[in-house]
Amino acid sequence: MTDEALDRVIETYLDEEWETVVADIDALVRIESTEDKTGASADAPFGPGVRRALDAALGIAERMGFATGDAGGCVGFADVPGASERQIAMICHVDVVPAGQGWTVEPFAVTRRKGWLMGRGVLDDKGPAIVALHAMNCLRRAGVQLPCSVRMLFGTNEESGMHDVPRYLAEHEAPAFLFTPDADFPVGYGEKGQLDGEVRFPVQPDGALVELAGGMATNAVPSEASALVRADAASLPTAEGVVVEAAGEGLARVSAEGVGGHAAWPENTRSAVGELADYLLEAGVGTDAERAFLQLASTVAYDVHGEELGIAASDEHFGPLTIIGGTLRTEPAEDAGEQDMAVGAGEQDGAESAGERVAAKLSAAFVLTVDSRFPTTTSAERIATALAERAQQAGAAFVQRATKPVFLTDPASPAIQALLASYREVFDDDAQPFTMGGGTYARCFPVGASFGPNRPWAEERPAWAGEEHMADEAVREDVLKDAFRVYVRTLCRLASLEW
Repeated sequence: MTDEALDRVIETYLDEEWETVVADIDALVRIESTEDKTGASADAPFGPGVRRALDAALGIAERMGFATGDAGGCVGFADVPGASERQIAMICHVDVVPAGQGWTVEPFAVTRRKGWLMGRGVLDDKGPAIVALHAMNCLRRAGVQLPCSVRMLFGTNEESGMHDVPRYLAEHEAPAFLFTPDADFPVGYGEKGQLDGEVRFPVQPDGALVELAGGMATNAVPSEASALVRADAASLPTAEGVVVEAAGEGLARVSAEGVGGHAAWPENTRSAVGELADYLLEAGVGTDAERAFLQLASTVAYDVHGEELGIAASDEHFGPLTIIGGTLRTEPAEDAGEQDMAVGAGEQDGAESAGERVAAKLSAAFVLTVDSRFPTTTSAERIATALAERAQQAGAAFVQRATKPVFLTDPASPAIQALLASYREVFDDDAQPFTMGGGTYARCFPVGASFGPNRPWAEERPAWAGEEHMADEAVREDVLKDAFRVYVRTLCRLASLEW
């Protein structure tokens, strides 16, 4: 098919099917597909909402006429057969982070406003998933015979650890190349390493802190946090963004607001956990031990590049390290149990610590989760060691939960250049391949890349249009249409490479 003929196929499909695309996005957004381990089952390992979203996505693919499959409720797939069995693939995810507070529209439905779609997942990642699936359908409907097969993968655990892909890869051969529409254009060829952990501080029986809570996801800067404290509410000072209410005799509830956002880009956020900790410190709440923990929580919340924590690092590929405190919770004594306190960290997801480990029996605990994204010039072990030392100084302990190594693909490879060529055909600019702090499914496969649909430098986002993981999450319809144009071209170009 000539370039001109392909252009006509693409534009005809958009003219005739765009309302169907939006309706399909709405059908997915209406399903509250957040992880729910309490409702997990053998065919729904991440909860019933995620399972319903996976079934809905596969149902849309089946309506289009694709053969579909399912790897144990972890990853679903839809296929376009090609002339050979060699396979290229796209992967999106149907799980989302919780809605959180601050929405002005219904989070679990698509609202159209001035050329934008609003709702949880319209940008991350249900909207792009439907657009990518329709890109496959566009080629199928046009009768295009590709040299190799194309598979659309629907993940179910991207937001909570990517524990779904290992199940898929245990049962299916990895594709020759894969891209994920879950980032920015033009093409992401590398992703920072990641360290996830927890700072655990024992609840003081005679202290002022009774309960602490904040955030909705470990990989997002929290937009809300609260504390139940032993104090007279009337005696506590007023502060902007903080609400103080009486909560019973001798008790006060302190609630703080912040500006949430993704852990990989914390620079323009404001942590509600940090706001809460700073308020309590300034109000003189807490014993010396509790105040040491609150100060550490504040530092983790605001020291986004790790200078004060002694973990700062940078390199030519990725720029500076980032760190956030994602969630804050109060863990009851019966759930705390015996924990291994990591002083170092291994290099693989869920690996045992490479440094010294000490056992500590905790009663009830306040737990602050930590998310760090790091470049090639440091390591998970070095970061974990520094955090463990700082936690110990504050009377707490640092627990390493998971790590992911740095991911890099050669930006000069034919596959990356094919993606870049398709992007430039649509947008006619000279944007260059990049690396990022966000973690996508690309890193879970032998060869891959992240690929759109955002072009944040090229569009003005209204104040009411939230970004991914934020309230009022929104994406411009034209952004999705342009992504569709890119993905159709990309599938044709990738399928024609020598694999």
